[in-house]
Amino acid sequence: MLIFASRTNFSITTLTQEQLMKEILNIALVAHDSRKKEIIDWVRFNSDLLKGHNLYATGTTGKLISELSIEVSQDDDTALVTHPFRDKVHLLLSGPLGGDQQIGAMIATGQIDMLIFFCDNLVMQGHQNDVSALSRLASLYNIAFATNRTTADMLLTSALLGNEGYERKIPSCIQAYANRSVK
Repeated sequence: MLIFASRTNFSITTLTQEQLMKEILNIALVAHDSRKKEIIDWVRFNSDLLKGHNLYATGTTGKLISELSIEVSQDDDTALVTHPFRDKVHLLLSGPLGGDQQIGAMIATGQIDMLIFFCDNLVMQGHQNDVSALSRLASLYNIAFATNRTTADMLLTSALLGNEGYERKIPSCIQAYANRSVK
């Protein structure tokens, strides 16, 4: 059993060694400026799948997702405009202003199940350390993690999502490190 202190609600979060896959996931969405249009297009394409989950997003990315309008064709050849994510995205700080670190803390305390991070790998970011930390934490805590549209599509449509028989393994190295002897 792993125990993490959570500063957001001043309580203790307990994680079992094997986490059963939940039907409703907490999904973090992050995109660098040059890839915001791409993540918005991805959210639009996957809106029916995403609207059943809890979404968390950094700054502008979250604002754009919240404002997203989708046109749905009706039987009478008219179109209905919907805003499926209005007031449904938990908005965090902008990535460089602490949003990346907020998501990292949520990953470390077991509050994020999946990270979709469309990062710009052609430009060194001013907050590159935060970007690297997010990747490291997603890997360390063994959460579903995508940095491109193809992988994000495959994760979101996986038959393992919502399958209560699937267990996400929390690596034993986390507990070993937490319980290490320091002299």
